[in-house]
Amino acid sequence: GILCLNSRLALNDHVAAAMQIKTPPMTAVLAFQLDGWEYQPPAGDQMCFGYLWGAQVLTSRPRTRCLFLQPVSTAFNNRRPNSTQVSASLSSSSIAADSENAAQPPSSHRARLLEELPSPPVSAASTSAKLAALHARLSLPAQVPLQTLARTLVDPTADPDSRFNNESLSILGRDLLGYYTAEYLICNYPRLPMDVLFAAQAAYVGPKALATIAREWGVEAAAEPGGEVDPGLLQFRRVKPGFREDEHSIAGTGRPNEAMPWRRGISSRVVYDDEFGQLQRARATDPNEPPSTTQEDASKNFIRALIGVLQLHTGRKVTKQFFENHFLTRTLNLASLFDFRYPTRDLSRLCAREGFESPVARLISETGRASVHPVFVVGVYSGRDQLGQGVGSSVDEAKVRASAAALKAWYLYSPLEAVRPSEVEEGDPGRKWKPNVIDCGEIIT
Repeated sequence: GILCLNSRLALNDHVAAAMQIKTPPMTAVLAFQLDGWEYQPPAGDQMCFGYLWGAQVLTSRPRTRCLFLQPVSTAFNNRRPNSTQVSASLSSSSIAADSENAAQPPSSHRARLLEELPSPPVSAASTSAKLAALHARLSLPAQVPLQTLARTLVDPTADPDSRFNNESLSILGRDLLGYYTAEYLICNYPRLPMDVLFAAQAAYVGPKALATIAREWGVEAAAEPGGEVDPGLLQFRRVKPGFREDEHSIAGTGRPNEAMPWRRGISSRVVYDDEFGQLQRARATDPNEPPSTTQEDASKNFIRALIGVLQLHTGRKVTKQFFENHFLTRTLNLASLFDFRYPTRDLSRLCAREGFESPVARLISETGRASVHPVFVVGVYSGRDQLGQGVGSSVDEAKVRASAAALKAWYLYSPLEAVRPSEVEEGDPGRKWKPNVIDCGEIIT
């Protein structure tokens, strides 16, 4: 028995001598943790430094997160005293309590305050990864701050306060987009009919085109607006399912004879309608329901507001360059926008107005006249000059297509050197003003 007891004591002494004595780390190593950021390790987390620390330093907290994943503590001092969406909970007592606890980590009280805000606070823009990625993805200049970029993503339906939404910026951006697009089309294609000009403007900077560009830029939409939403998300209040815009629009276009069932002519569309020749209708709102919009309209307002921000922060030159890089570089086949009802009659009127000889259709070639699928090639000539050429399964079809091709060639005329007014206004000494071609207008039959 004595031998066994001595063996056990010797074994214990050997184990004690072989095992390394572990001492708790110095408090100064993790001193930064005590600055209002008490740590509570998650269950089973063996890699955090706090797990090796003594339990007497740790405090019980409901939110258990790793030390390296905790955000930097910042004071929540972005109040909106005039916001219509903030409830009465933001009273003087709550503000005083929040200022006293500013050095402490985020709590459920701060989360409730964020949820009561209609849009994220301005201070949240500097810590948003999505917002910084969007700024870098669009190669925006450094003069555009992240706080202003975050404002362009807030629709008026999310935050009615004009100081925090993009309503005023989108108005400026809409006028700039319409001006630059119309300037480009009119100077480079001076003979375009008004219908085609309206369609081309809508294809470049229309609501559907802007919504497509926003998706290509990687702009994501939030499910519901609020102060806790990431500032890099597009924030707007969505319409209810089953919403139809035609049923929720207010009739009224500003025309004096609106009650009469008259046709809308080109002149009235230029004066009373928008830059795309479409009716300007205000959406009806229910006083019992908050205002809402579609994602297409919210994306349109965002891009327009971004153009307005560029104009205000960087100037005309950078704004125009951004417009040319992101909008005018998109391919648009203007010839596909034409739709002639009577091309042969329009071509005859055009030749008579311009003093040309009357157009004559001549058969150039044919094949398979007696077969099931014949092909005829017809050309339209004015004297010895060929105005257009068309191919069809019959002579009449080829003649109509040849007349349409001749009209497209006339309307799609583009001068070799077109100087836009905005290019001269930039002050480039090497760019001199040269008057552009002004056509007498389209053919009216």
